[in-house]
This record gives sequence, structure tokens and C-alpha cells, in this order.
Amino acid sequence: MIHITRANKRKLVLYGIILLIAYAIFSSGYSSHRSETTIANAKPEDVWEFVADFSKMKLLNPTILDFYITSDTGNADHWKYSVAYKEKLAYWPHWQNHGEAQISVKKLPQSKGGHLSVDSTHRTCFLYGLYCLRAEGSFSFSPNPTGGTHVVETVHFQCPPFLGRFCRAEVQFQRNAIMNNLSYQFNRHLL
Repeated sequence: MIHITRANKRKLVLYGIILLIAYAIFSSGYSSHRSETTIANAKPEDVWEFVADFSKMKLLNPTILDFYITSDTGNADHWKYSVAYKEKLAYWPHWQNHGEAQISVKKLPQSKGGHLSVDSTHRTCFLYGLYCLRAEGSFSFSPNPTGGTHVVETVHFQCPPFLGRFCRAEVQFQRNAIMNNLSYQFNRHLL
């Protein structure tokens, strides 16, 4: 028969608590966010080209600090590129993270619907790369029936359960900023 001492019981309880805390910190579920806008007086292809160019993302997303393109392949109808970027958090601006993204920019021929999209997968790392989260994003651009361009963005993002509210606020801030700044870029000549 195995005899467990009081000291060993305390250690087992302590190890159990540490494992539960580690699980809560490092287990991450996925959430989704969808945003959309209509940009008057803009052609879908013009808006698509603007969003597809990551250098414009610094104008759209105020949290992006710096970036560089790490690879680039394809043609005008379907190109792919990878980018590494540094960004700050909107609600905790002194905390910076590093991200890597693979971007896929597609333009289907008119015979196949003429769909315009910018899809991306992101890996965002904190604590000098020790803790990373994933996200997938998709922009689509289509003619609006009353004129202009209808833009829809869907984001699926990973977040630790105890930070769910913070993650949602961060994603909502960035996505709203992108849509508002995109509208501003195309409508500023009307002001």
C-alpha cells in the first residue's frame, strides 16, 4: 500500500492548481467577428487593390507599427505574399507583439462571377514568441446594388478564455478602424 504524506498531498494539490492555471492561460478557443460597409463612389476593383496592398494597411489599421514583405508570388488575378509585422494593442498600447501573415489575393474572371477577395492567416506572438495565437481573415468586395462597393470582412480569431472580453474589444477596435479608415480614404475627396 502506498502511503502519501501530508507534504506530498500538498505538492499534488499545488501541481494540480498550476496545471489548471496553465491550461486556462494556454488553451485558446476561437471567436468570430464580421463587419461590413458600403463605400460610395468607388469601384470594387479599386477598393480590392487598396486593401490587397499591405503598405496601405498602416493607413487603415492604427495598431500596425512596421512591416516587411518576406515573399511574393503570383500574377494579377491571384497573388500570394507573406508579411512580418509589428503592432501594438489598441487598449494596451505599450504592449507590442509580432505577427506573420500569409495573404492570398484573388480575382476571379467575370465568367466565374468576378469575385474579388483578400484572405489571410495570421500568427501573432507575445512574450518574445513564447505565446502565439492564430487568426484567419477574409475580405470580399462586390458591387453595391445602389452604387459603390460593398465590403465584408470576417475574422476568426483565437483567444484564451479568461481574456475573451479583451480580445473581442481589440478585434472590434481594429476591424471598425479598418472599415472607417477605408471609407475615409475613398470619400475624402468628397469632403
